[in-house]
Amino acid sequence: MSLSPVKILIFSLLILTGIKVSAQTGSTSDPLSGRENNPYSKFGIGELVNGNNTVLRGMGNISSAFESPFEMNTENPASYSFLSRTTFEMGATASVRYIKSSGLNYTTGTTTISYFSLGFPVGNHAGLCFGFKPVSHEYYSMVDTMFSPKSPIGELMRSYRGEGGLNYPYIGGAWQYKGLSLGLNLGYVFGTIQQLTSTIPIDSNTYNRAYTTEFANYNLIGGLYWKAGVMYERKLDSDYTFRLGGTFALSQNLTNRLSAFEISSFNFQDTIVHDTIGNKGEQHGKLTMPMSYSIGVMFAKNDKWSVGLDYSFTQWSGYKSTIDPTLNTAVGSQAYKLSLGGEYLPDLNNIRNYWSRVTYRWGLYYGTDYLNIEGTQLPNYGVTAGLSLPVRRSTSHLHMAFDIGRLGNTTGTLLQQTYIRYTLGVSFNDRWFVKRRYD
Repeated sequence: MSLSPVKILIFSLLILTGIKVSAQTGSTSDPLSGRENNPYSKFGIGELVNGNNTVLRGMGNISSAFESPFEMNTENPASYSFLSRTTFEMGATASVRYIKSSGLNYTTGTTTISYFSLGFPVGNHAGLCFGFKPVSHEYYSMVDTMFSPKSPIGELMRSYRGEGGLNYPYIGGAWQYKGLSLGLNLGYVFGTIQQLTSTIPIDSNTYNRAYTTEFANYNLIGGLYWKAGVMYERKLDSDYTFRLGGTFALSQNLTNRLSAFEISSFNFQDTIVHDTIGNKGEQHGKLTMPMSYSIGVMFAKNDKWSVGLDYSFTQWSGYKSTIDPTLNTAVGSQAYKLSLGGEYLPDLNNIRNYWSRVTYRWGLYYGTDYLNIEGTQLPNYGVTAGLSLPVRRSTSHLHMAFDIGRLGNTTGTLLQQTYIRYTLGVSFNDRWFVKRRYD
């Protein structure tokens, strides 16, 4: 029995929507929350989100020198000038994460929209793109207990909760001249990061007349953000092509508004009285995003195969919030990633064998996360695989990518996270703005 792209799409959607997720950390777990309970997202601006499309995710995220006439590479805006069709792309990711430490083991996961973008060629040497993708997300829920014999309320439970993240809608453009393409993405980074810490008495002898204290920080972040790209393509002969590409973004300031509260609650058996004991009002400052760059090469045989190598670097020592020290906690001085990947298309013109026209991808990566916890820069490494299923009688595709990786280790009190991510994406191609030949 052969599987059509429609059947595979339906099956994949069932997988994405049918995954049961759980988040268990102490007694505040909420298995129905639908969000990944990731303790590392407590630090900085949260867990950084992969902004690549499904094609690049299957190739180890080698985005610096990748271009395609039918798929968009929004990580390097210089690639837009290579588009030959109007292209719409979107993707969703299902993620499962296994978290392990010396005293804690649990599984958590979620399903979420990953990106969407619309691009089209402008003449023969330029292209435009509109898109939206997340930058970071934060969700954690943890508890621990403490006891002091000198405390009048006995044993306490401390609860740590946080949620939010940053997003990036943008517009991009590129222009090409004799194989050299220059591009720019310009957009607005915005979002809210909420962090709450509570102390709750759990001693039954004193609970009926006990204080509960909550500390809450609400960070509203927003500002313009740009990223530039360059790409050079050279035909070695009629079959082989060499490309060199790179991206660059300077350190940039975003607006940071902080509202911080301290709330105390007193329990009079059947009545709870809430009192705001601390409120500094809204504070205004800046959140500085760090400088980053990437460079990559790719070697390809037309309509057959390609292989590429990428290196990316971010100078996190330039990151800082001027008004909220909690956003600066555990952020390292730098982060890097080295990626290798490729793709293979057996026979584009074999109309009798569908699977000969499927593109198969692979990749691997190694680097460090931007967090430095207890003097340890967290390692991050993994392998990827993917494929693109052509839709009959069109240049549109259904894309899939798998990413199996590991973040951190179990040194000291650190957490080791093993994650599995499945991304399902689609790209639709059409011709727009074509002049009529006949009236």
